[in-house]
Amino acid sequence: MTVDRAEVPVVGRADAGSADEPALTGGENAAGPAGDSRASLEDAVRRLEPIGLDEVMREAALQTRVDRKFLLTAAQFTALTVSLDRRFRILEIDGLRTFRYESVYFDTPDFDQFRAHRQGRRKRYKVRSRTYKDTGLSMFEVKTKGRRGATVKHRLPQGSQEAGVLTPRGQAFLAEVLASEYGLRVPHMLPVLDSAYVRGTFVNPEDGERLTCDVDLVYADDRNRLRGPDLVVVETKSADGRGAADRALAGMGIRPVSMSKYCIGMALLHPELPANRWSRLLRRHFGWERIRTA
Repeated sequence: MTVDRAEVPVVGRADAGSADEPALTGGENAAGPAGDSRASLEDAVRRLEPIGLDEVMREAALQTRVDRKFLLTAAQFTALTVSLDRRFRILEIDGLRTFRYESVYFDTPDFDQFRAHRQGRRKRYKVRSRTYKDTGLSMFEVKTKGRRGATVKHRLPQGSQEAGVLTPRGQAFLAEVLASEYGLRVPHMLPVLDSAYVRGTFVNPEDGERLTCDVDLVYADDRNRLRGPDLVVVETKSADGRGAADRALAGMGIRPVSMSKYCIGMALLHPELPANRWSRLLRRHFGWERIRTA
């Protein structure tokens, strides 16, 4: 089984600018920097004992897993991490405990994969290029759905200069994945969305459970740049969806949300697209309203 390094950067620092702000190309109509959510994340990562990358890969490498997403206020996030202190450690690399991520998503010209996720099609997938800004690592990734809704991530290392480009090697890799997973051919795809955020990764080394916690979410395309709300996007990743973090969140009365960073970003940047599957979340937390075209 290929080891999944999806939530952890690789050792080695890159001179990629300040870690205080996600760097992302795009327009200039973003709101100001997020506040309480970033502060709560930085406070939580300082409290925990560190865990190194090698130990994460040895004891907590999940390639096929059950993912659940939650949106938490800063106060809720602090309460959650305090309750998990004794079981979880924080990923630390070269003295860093939070890391900047940038992703470029690919879709067809008519956004077929956005529509597939909105409609809940069984044969749906996401294609993206991910760059870890603090380490210089870049990966081409294809996410598919396995049995019982588990997420399976397929990864191909690439040069940083290839980030955001569907190269012939990436095209061949995508073709292999789609053929083996779904019996599908690769459609014409192009980059449609950039996203950036700051992440801390919490690890339970006893059972391999992970908790990724993202703040300062920014979306952009060639027209606009938008910032997400001052909340923490928490994603639990466990073998069966019943890890310690899932149980703690349930005990706090916090329910998972149907949220794809890609689909939320597409709906925000293209308000003319139907997004009924996420409309309540979009209206409540992102101030979104669909624009109906003639």
